[in-house]
Amino acid sequence: MRAVVFEGTRTVSVEEVPDARIEEPSDVVVRVTSSAICGTDLHMYDGRTGAEPGMVLGHEPLGVVESVGDAVTMVERGDRVVIPTHLYCGVCVNCARGLSAACLRVRPGGFGAAYGYAGMGCYRGAQAELLRVPFADANCVPVPGEPDDVFEDDFAMLPDAFVTGWHATELASVSAGAAVAVFGAGAIGLLSAYSALLKGAEEVYVVDQVPERLEKAAEIGATPVDFRAGDPVEQIRDLRRASGLPPGEEPLSGVDAGIDAVGFQACDRLRPGEENPTQVISDLAHLVNPGGHLGIIGVYAEKDLSPAPRGHTDGRLSVPWATLFAKGVSVRFGRTHDRRYTVLLRDLILSGRAHPSVIVTHHGPVEEAPALYRVFDRRADGVIKAVLRP
Repeated sequence: MRAVVFEGTRTVSVEEVPDARIEEPSDVVVRVTSSAICGTDLHMYDGRTGAEPGMVLGHEPLGVVESVGDAVTMVERGDRVVIPTHLYCGVCVNCARGLSAACLRVRPGGFGAAYGYAGMGCYRGAQAELLRVPFADANCVPVPGEPDDVFEDDFAMLPDAFVTGWHATELASVSAGAAVAVFGAGAIGLLSAYSALLKGAEEVYVVDQVPERLEKAAEIGATPVDFRAGDPVEQIRDLRRASGLPPGEEPLSGVDAGIDAVGFQACDRLRPGEENPTQVISDLAHLVNPGGHLGIIGVYAEKDLSPAPRGHTDGRLSVPWATLFAKGVSVRFGRTHDRRYTVLLRDLILSGRAHPSVIVTHHGPVEEAPALYRVFDRRADGVIKAVLRP
């Protein structure tokens, strides 16, 4: 089968690799019809997280079940399924608690696993024609319709991007009427903003510097904030004051909830072109109102092979804890427990309430993966979310 293979820093290729096959009775093999490229794939592409050459990339698959292990009872050959990024057993203590991203059985000696992800188990990635899915009864989410129908791109956002954006709003305790700031207008930031709007947030600000991303933020109904034009904290405070704060709330010109959808590769605003992994957290600490909430969904890697000046190889950072403590801000972060949300969000799509495909900008056959990785890595040519069609 053809698959997207990591060769080395900023180099991927499309190669023939052994076909995915049934290895355990609880497995299925899925023929992939769509597989998106994620910003997290770039952490490996950029050589930051220790991906080994030969690794098949990708963790956002949608497809059709092609073969079924003898122990599988919930899906059958021909079923169309979404496969969440974080595979899980479904029955261990953590899975029973709804912590599917912290499954105790899928990665011996650790917890949690993902497809095509450095340090997250031995599972081959989904940017391929075929994908082996372990514990298939737990990990296959049935969806209606046929490949390439009107829901193809919407469903392709369900393995990771849409559920992660929704999870970000859960971490940040976003509620109806809230003022929300999302830093980062990549796919996850945009779908965090989109999820906040679906939840009834009154104002959603999205901070970035890439014009196409800011335009997309406006398209989904958020207020774009270009940090090249000045301190985004002050820009948002000015916008909030200009819109008119309720009587007695004039000192609360910040936001109720903040979301970091950037992570450890954040840009330093005072040193263009240089990374500063503490920039977004520092900005949000000063922007969130007292008693507010902060959700960290951007990735902070435990191993960074090329850290920025304010970062460390082991992921340590200096964070303004005193500011957060003084304000009584709750801070929550971590990987997405996909299976809490996949059915809910699938049904929002089917009801016509949600269209996460609004962020998809590019499509291509698997052979175009190297070119799409290159432009996506440079944030060039308007690539926000690319979907491969193996």
